[in-house]
Amino acid sequence: MTTGQISDAFPVGEDAGDDGPDGPEGPDVRRRRAARALQAVAFDTIGAGYGEAFPAKDGQLECGRRLLAELEPGARVLDVGCGTGEPTVGQLTAGGLRVTGIDLSDVMLTLARRARIEGAHPAEFHRIDLYDLATERADRVWGVPALGSAGRGTFAAVTAFFSLILLPQDEIPIVLGRLRELLRPGGLLVLGMVEADLDHVPLPFLGRELRISGYLREDLERVLVAAGFAVEECSGHPYAPASTTLPPEEQLFLCCRRVG
Repeated sequence: MTTGQISDAFPVGEDAGDDGPDGPEGPDVRRRRAARALQAVAFDTIGAGYGEAFPAKDGQLECGRRLLAELEPGARVLDVGCGTGEPTVGQLTAGGLRVTGIDLSDVMLTLARRARIEGAHPAEFHRIDLYDLATERADRVWGVPALGSAGRGTFAAVTAFFSLILLPQDEIPIVLGRLRELLRPGGLLVLGMVEADLDHVPLPFLGRELRISGYLREDLERVLVAAGFAVEECSGHPYAPASTTLPPEEQLFLCCRRVG
């Protein structure tokens, strides 16, 4: 595909979520499909503009340095919502880790693949809905069995910088549980979130409208603990985006470890 093309959010004929009592095309699945479609369209349109609006990555880079200091060379890391691959995929790949980046935006993935990130282990990129990680849909719908049931316990670390904020609050614990399944015992989860009490609230975002969720710090830590993680470090960073249409925000960066 060419840069700027709007992606089709889900493979034709496949469902986007759980086959609940309403069947594969029930209202919950249609709601989830519509939300993911809007996200994909938004980030296809934004493309490289995301990096221009959010140029400062100090907190994200610091989390990456922690992973590089703790993990053995060649350890597998999953970057959830990798975008263009910068800075996390580039930083970790250059440091000798084996990184898999996932995103729902075709344009973001195209930019990441074109970046030609250097490292002993070339980065891999896959298009998949993060909600389908560690489920059979990773194979059936997206063709990535290594990120489904077969991938459970195979990753040393998962990074999720500002990707979970695109989910409603009732889906975030589900996805955290699925990320935990992909981690090996004692594996690390590092994530970035916006500190705000929001549940899928529509907000203007770089010329688009996205629904954003967030937590206050103590609430987020409780959610992580309930999902099976120990929170080892949490730091806050005031951040003013380089876009005048976005208000200043408090970014939270958490380093967590799988328990059990």
